[in-house]
Amino acid sequence: MLGQVNRVEDKFSCHYEAPQCLMDLQKVIHGNLLELNSSCSRTIVYLCIGTDRATGDCLGPLVGSRLQNYLPNAEVYGTLQQPVHAVNLEQVMSDLTRKHADPLVIAIDACLGNVDRIGFVNVRKGSLKPGSAMNKSLPAVGDFHISGVVNVGGYFEHMVLQNTRLFIVYKMADIITKSLYLAQYRFHRQREQLML
Repeated sequence: MLGQVNRVEDKFSCHYEAPQCLMDLQKVIHGNLLELNSSCSRTIVYLCIGTDRATGDCLGPLVGSRLQNYLPNAEVYGTLQQPVHAVNLEQVMSDLTRKHADPLVIAIDACLGNVDRIGFVNVRKGSLKPGSAMNKSLPAVGDFHISGVVNVGGYFEHMVLQNTRLFIVYKMADIITKSLYLAQYRFHRQREQLML
């Protein structure tokens, strides 16, 4: 066990441009890793949801592709080359649970929100309900999830996702990827120190 775990907030949010966003985000993610995997027995799996066919929906695949560079041995599902989306999500989840016994799944996806929330990265305990902005009925996934508000929701969601600025999505993907890398690095360092 990785020692005493402080209770992690059930939800956390910060704007990607905030100076402390990277460090605060990695602390919250690290806290979730400690709380949900205190015995270190669960394989950490990144489930990066979305498609590169719509700029606003490519946050997950961008994070997945970048994670493969930062953490080459990590279990990553959903990249720009092999996206996880509405059509294949159930099959990917079936494959994932067949390959990993009791994995710790971190779901990453884009979302739509109010205009004053664009650019915010959210971390929430519990499952993510992908496709809800598009009124899709997909299974909830993840032990905790990270979502990025990429644009305004409430009307013409398909058009909004198609016309989202890549810059915002790219910058959010950068912050999310780096925070996941730092959190997993800290988690594994602590585990190694306990094994000494």
